[in-house]
Amino acid sequence: CLIAYPKGAKVDFLSLYLGVADHETLPLGWRRNISFSLQVVNQFSEKSSILREATEWFDQKTPFLDVLEVTVQSDASEGSQEAAQPMKKTKMTDYGTGSSDLHKETQVGKETIDVNGFQVSTSQVAYVRCIFEKHPDFASKIRSNNQHLKSTYMNVLLGVETLCQLPEKLSDDDFDEASAAVSYLTQVGFKVDWLEEKLEEVKEKKTKVNTGKAQLQHMEEEFKVLNKKCLELKDLVEKQNADVTAANVALSFDDVV
Repeated sequence: CLIAYPKGAKVDFLSLYLGVADHETLPLGWRRNISFSLQVVNQFSEKSSILREATEWFDQKTPFLDVLEVTVQSDASEGSQEAAQPMKKTKMTDYGTGSSDLHKETQVGKETIDVNGFQVSTSQVAYVRCIFEKHPDFASKIRSNNQHLKSTYMNVLLGVETLCQLPEKLSDDDFDEASAAVSYLTQVGFKVDWLEEKLEEVKEKKTKVNTGKAQLQHMEEEFKVLNKKCLELKDLVEKQNADVTAANVALSFDDVV
């Protein structure tokens, strides 16, 4: 069975577990080998979705698994509901002495950092720092204390990194997703006019690339035709030159008489 705590189980983030239904009624010494796959889908960015796949043993001591971490609490007592609780604890400490004065950071856990009130993964910290340094007031109107919601906002914003590809690699779906993300962020209070301008800039580049490639293809086809004609004309010139050279020979006295 799937066990979910939308507001977290002793932590401030979504807790999701896989458990053996009615495990208390199973005979002593039972074991189950399970292969499972679960995904949390981000509607705005496929890259921000979370997928976990694993094959694990469930038994009398470990009837539950944290499927986001795939962590087994092997010391849980028989039938204890404590096995359904996440092992990760939240702890507030200072993080980094070299941070810019433009943002405040605290370490929330081993893998989460609070940057100006937004809890982000350590892999995202550099990106969030960059945003706050370039646009320090972009989130000034966000007053929500709901960390789940704020994390969702930030994930939507970071999802637009898909624009960091070559314009020719971007599809219409990529632009549609980025436009939807910008619209959503604007509606919830973010000041992302700079992002909207950048999106339009990339769209223009994409148009220029597509138009330019079409013109280039046409030019190449014309060049092939002209080059063929030039080669044919070169052959004619060489032949004519050979004929002129052959005819332009003086006769000897013996030839004359």
